[in-house]
Amino acid sequence: MSEPAAAGHAPEPTAGWAQKTVMLVVTVVPFVAVLAAVALLWNLAVSWVDLALLVVLYMLMGLGVTVGYHRMLTHRAFEAVAPLKAALLVLGSMSLQGSPINWAVDHRQHHAHSDKEGDPHSPHAGFGHGIGGQLRGLWHAHMGWLFVHPHAMDKKRLARDLLEDRMVRFIDRTFILWAVLGFALPFLLGYAVTQSLWGGLTGLLWGGLVRLFFNHHVTWSVNSICHFFGRRPFAAYDHSTNNWMLAIPSLGEAWHHNHHVFPSSAFHGLGWRQVDISGWLIAIWEKLGLVHNVRRVTPDQIARKLT
Repeated sequence: MSEPAAAGHAPEPTAGWAQKTVMLVVTVVPFVAVLAAVALLWNLAVSWVDLALLVVLYMLMGLGVTVGYHRMLTHRAFEAVAPLKAALLVLGSMSLQGSPINWAVDHRQHHAHSDKEGDPHSPHAGFGHGIGGQLRGLWHAHMGWLFVHPHAMDKKRLARDLLEDRMVRFIDRTFILWAVLGFALPFLLGYAVTQSLWGGLTGLLWGGLVRLFFNHHVTWSVNSICHFFGRRPFAAYDHSTNNWMLAIPSLGEAWHHNHHVFPSSAFHGLGWRQVDISGWLIAIWEKLGLVHNVRRVTPDQIARKLT
């Protein structure tokens, strides 16, 4: 899938069998669960509790990634009070996209080498031209990279600030606990509301596995689709794009070109027409005093970057 190593250079390390096995389970099981959920939906074996769990937990755990993992932790676009910071990192962990430090290191590596050799999930670097190369690149960027990229190889260089943060280290070390909670919570909520084991199991299906499927594929679509299809209003050195169709499901992350041009901004949507749910929430928290040192892009900065 990538170019052979140049003479005199050792080949880049690849993911081990354990990581590949985990990723196979994490990607296949939610897909099977979606098929089961569709069958149940066809037979009307779904309740408002199941759908409420799907929507609410999708939003909460999605915000854990977009606001917590991405804007707060990786790019330091704002600082949050300790309880909110912990809650965001726990919710991000429950999304099952990796531990906080691993996620941040991979994403910082992506920005350091965006769409060039060294980018963990570029759809462009090393896949050749033509339809075949484009399809291979999109597959790699969407989820193929998860099976071959050894995650967070350079923590000391790319995440020294996170390694020195006691709260971040604790939540990172206890990642498995929060990952399990991401499935236990919808089961317990479904059971509590319906007072039945069946309600707990359908809650686990919709609020756990189906929710995980959508959380994953929307996030991965930012890596793939938002480096291939969309608009590029600014001068940039990579292929990042803004894709309005993904803006709402991605909670604002699909204004990805904006983000690559202004990576430290807490707001990816620039203007009221660019729906950025994550940014709106950060603005509300700022007014409530829950976050501070919120970074913004000035009109002059925007004007200088316009192509």
